[in-house]
Amino acid sequence: MKNTLLGFAATAAIAGGMLFAAQEVDSQPAQPAVQQHPHGARLAAYLNLTPAQVAQAKADHQAARQSAQPIRQQLKQVRAAMFQAVRANDTAKIDQLSAQEAGLKGQLSAMRNEAFGKMYSTLTPEQRAKADQLPAHFRQMRQQRMQNHQNG
Repeated sequence: MKNTLLGFAATAAIAGGMLFAAQEVDSQPAQPAVQQHPHGARLAAYLNLTPAQVAQAKADHQAARQSAQPIRQQLKQVRAAMFQAVRANDTAKIDQLSAQEAGLKGQLSAMRNEAFGKMYSTLTPEQRAKADQLPAHFRQMRQQRMQNHQNG
């Protein structure tokens, strides 16, 4: 009896979490453009970009966001369909939607990387050297945050 009640409680908790997650996906506001995004400003400061480079990067990023909008909308629809397929335990539909989701995410990744490639082509040799060090810099920053979180 106790296990049955725990099973029902766990099922209810999981279902509630899935509903909350589905609502979160639908209610998330669109990401702001580079000019309003603090990461863009930090990246510009880290690379010591000129005002002309910043303006070009903003324009390229905005163009990429505009062209990615239909794909993001499709991805939102796929996620909603996935939620329904999971609820129906339709494994064939889940497989199909997972493949579709992967393709859409791949397209978005390509668009982001193409936009970064455009920006990278405008960098000076010194700025490129710093940009090439970004992955290591991000890993170091992430490790510092984790250590601070563990210590604090």
